[in-house]
Amino acid sequence: MEIIMEKPNIILITTDQQRFDTIQALGNNKIFTPHLNWILTEGIAFTRCYADCPICVPSRTTIMTGKKGYKTGITDNMDHSSVMKNNPTLPQILTQNGYQTKAVGKMHFEPPRANYGFEDMELPLDYIRLHNKNQDKALPKAHGCGECELEPVISTVHENDSITKWIVDQTIDFIETRDDTSPFFVWTSFTKPHPPFDPCMDYWMLYNTEDMPEPIYGNWSENIDTMKKGFLYQTYRFTNMYRYDINQIKAIRRAYYANITQIDYALGLLYSRLQELNLLDDSWIIFTSDHGEMLGDHHMGQKILFNEGSAHIPLLVKPPKSVYGQLSGTKVDRLAELSDITVTILNAAGIDTSQYEMDGQNLLELLDQNDDRLFYGTSENINFCVMENNIKYIITRYGGQELLFDLNNDPMEKDDLSDDQNYVDIKEHLRKKMMDYIMQYSPELVKDGRLELLPVPQSERDVKDKWFGFHSNQYKYDVLH
Repeated sequence: MEIIMEKPNIILITTDQQRFDTIQALGNNKIFTPHLNWILTEGIAFTRCYADCPICVPSRTTIMTGKKGYKTGITDNMDHSSVMKNNPTLPQILTQNGYQTKAVGKMHFEPPRANYGFEDMELPLDYIRLHNKNQDKALPKAHGCGECELEPVISTVHENDSITKWIVDQTIDFIETRDDTSPFFVWTSFTKPHPPFDPCMDYWMLYNTEDMPEPIYGNWSENIDTMKKGFLYQTYRFTNMYRYDINQIKAIRRAYYANITQIDYALGLLYSRLQELNLLDDSWIIFTSDHGEMLGDHHMGQKILFNEGSAHIPLLVKPPKSVYGQLSGTKVDRLAELSDITVTILNAAGIDTSQYEMDGQNLLELLDQNDDRLFYGTSENINFCVMENNIKYIITRYGGQELLFDLNNDPMEKDDLSDDQNYVDIKEHLRKKMMDYIMQYSPELVKDGRLELLPVPQSERDVKDKWFGFHSNQYKYDVLH
């Protein structure tokens, strides 16, 4: 697809910790997402998009720079300032090419107020400052549940005072007050459905009669006592998910779905204002998430893993209708990655990306491709993944435990093939690919040709850095959700 509209407006919408299977139009009949459905109705769904490092900071660094985490070295929530300072960023390039650039919501930058190319930013810190000044109003997140805890809880503020509504309101305010003689790029970055799972009461009640999907278990994870516990480290570290029965997990899912629906309904306000300003049809709208959430599948909670719930994310793209209207309702099953979003946005703005060292490709080029590329990812230099032809090999340094899945026949990873004799050659092939990447980008993890291993946790007592993300609403860093 070679047609490029001259400097169109571009809206990037991201959620935090939203897994791939949470959009009604893509098959989940238990969730309400009318406005995400609309993006697909008018645009394209990339149904196999993955985060190469399914953690907040690495994914956001990838979107900002177009570079994958294992290449920049940002594979956990570490300080990424040197990478952001020493690489041209997406908003910096757009600003230099005549765009007004605005960030609204969670950026998770270090330091928090560094703009890294944005002309203006409004952050969760500003939302909290606003509420701390309004002493006559209820304070957000006064319920005590932390930023990693998955337990369901009701928001302590009304919907109109929620951070979700504030993010949409600030986005609309920018669109209404911008200089309309120049194109704009706005990154609307929702903090939800990241924990705490604290939807406003109205959204919790929407799911009062809905029976939530049960968690997925496989031949390798049915029994938590006998499963490969190297993959439970992050669950033990951050959550109580391993303690819950199915009914409790369904309650957690209800709160999670309610947070997503609250975001979706707020998007209806954004769409309405764009339409009233004659901007809706011919603006680019791109929707994705930084990573997913295991949500009880295989007894796991949180992200950081390369299982489907954690690394597989939604990606919807609505190009300008006047130019790309024939693509409405298209579904693309070629493998896509977060780095593709950066290149796609710059191409949409008419900017030649060959002058920059970026890893992604224009998503519209995937429409004409028949073959997948190889996927490689690493998180925290602990978990590694190689995927080729939709066969996924995962290894963790906790005991060197392995998983192998044929996603063509087993999309929810119920059947571990790592010990299947019919897959020995495939596993060895993917393992070699993985070791080649590790030797190139993280050779310090290899000794005598082998990946250096860590002890397998047998229970939560073996996790020394266990932390539930305790933050009050006075917390000074910009990670409040």
